[in-house]
Amino acid sequence: MHKRALGAAAVTGVAALALSACGGSSPTTPSDTGAAGTSKAATTTGVPETPSGTAAPVRDANVDLVIWTDADRSKAVQKYADQFAAENGVTVKVQISTDTRAQFKDATKVGKGPDVIVGAHDWLGELVQNSTVAPVNLSSDVAAKFLPKAIEATKFNGQSYGVPYAVENIGLMYNKDLVPNPPKTMDELVATGEKLVKEGKAKQVLSQFVSKVGNAYFAYPYLSAFPEGGIFAIKPNGDYDPNKVIVNTPDSVKGGDVLAELGKKKVLSTNVDDTNQDALFDTKAAPFMISGPWSVAKAKEAGINYGIAPLPSLTGGGAMRPFLGVQMFYVSSKAKNAALAQEFVTNYIPRKDVQLALFEVGKRPPALKEAYAEVAASDPDVKAWYEAGVDGSPMPNIPAMNSVWGPFGQATADIIAGKAGAKERLDAAAKEITANIAKG
Repeated sequence: MHKRALGAAAVTGVAALALSACGGSSPTTPSDTGAAGTSKAATTTGVPETPSGTAAPVRDANVDLVIWTDADRSKAVQKYADQFAAENGVTVKVQISTDTRAQFKDATKVGKGPDVIVGAHDWLGELVQNSTVAPVNLSSDVAAKFLPKAIEATKFNGQSYGVPYAVENIGLMYNKDLVPNPPKTMDELVATGEKLVKEGKAKQVLSQFVSKVGNAYFAYPYLSAFPEGGIFAIKPNGDYDPNKVIVNTPDSVKGGDVLAELGKKKVLSTNVDDTNQDALFDTKAAPFMISGPWSVAKAKEAGINYGIAPLPSLTGGGAMRPFLGVQMFYVSSKAKNAALAQEFVTNYIPRKDVQLALFEVGKRPPALKEAYAEVAASDPDVKAWYEAGVDGSPMPNIPAMNSVWGPFGQATADIIAGKAGAKERLDAAAKEITANIAKG
């Protein structure tokens, strides 16, 4: 399964949905960029540069603009880096980073980092806290061309720090040969799945990433289905409040009770993780799967007649609302040529052709309204994923979120496994999270 890293502390709490940290091929030898003090021809390396092993890329001090991205997006970024170099008479190098978030922070501290990076919006609070990214100068008329929640995700303390290119979220995938119409409620989903298992048409009701250590990203929607359920309270200005952890409010506990009941019925299991989640759906063992766009390619390859729908509603609450993830381009606070970096990010990334090229990598809905409208008109999957997340909220991008993933994920795994009751376990998780935040 294509995975998305959700924070420095996410290794134990969330192993799903990681867009960064993709490996590359063996290193290439970049072309020279010209001697210092001489006129440089507009050029890039032509091929994204990949470091050996997991080492951070080494910046060429003579290059005007250096961009770090993961292996998946590198070819698309390279194409437009080439154009930018030619149009502006500068040198640009695209390098593949195997762990952009950590490597960028470390390299920037010693003045050897890139000028631009591609990454997830939930890195933002930590990057601002570490003084490694700069605000972007995106005009209000250009910002208005993006999906509102995509722009919202680029802001921290009211200031914009990036330009978005894609949005993503989880939804419900279902096998249309077994279930012609998607269930609207979890009760309906369970009843339908149990009937199929009883008839021998399926082996289990639902495939959802849980794992032995839990998965906070996939568990969160169960809490969000209840009005006061979630992880952090919201400030009057719309920001998440790190001083108000709400994983154990009465409404959050209601979501935990649902997880416990689904665990008791074997609908959710800690035996399902990123090693078998897709396979259970793709082999028709499970008629339903809660996942994201990254699972579509495998389902197609397996010949599954799949459908995509919003997450179901929970009894006593409302619809499960997923986190929204936003992918964006950041500008380094230590950029060698800040004006050049700002120019690339604010004038190139908002272009429809750039957004469409990046869409082809992973098929996540574009953040630019015009690009989204074009692909949604011809690709029903894109429209379905967007609609599955339309009521979701951007994943918290505050540094305190790093204290959440492990404790909250493990708590939900324990609840599903029946090791502890929802209130007891979520109370303990809230205490641990609060202590972690206090430690900084």
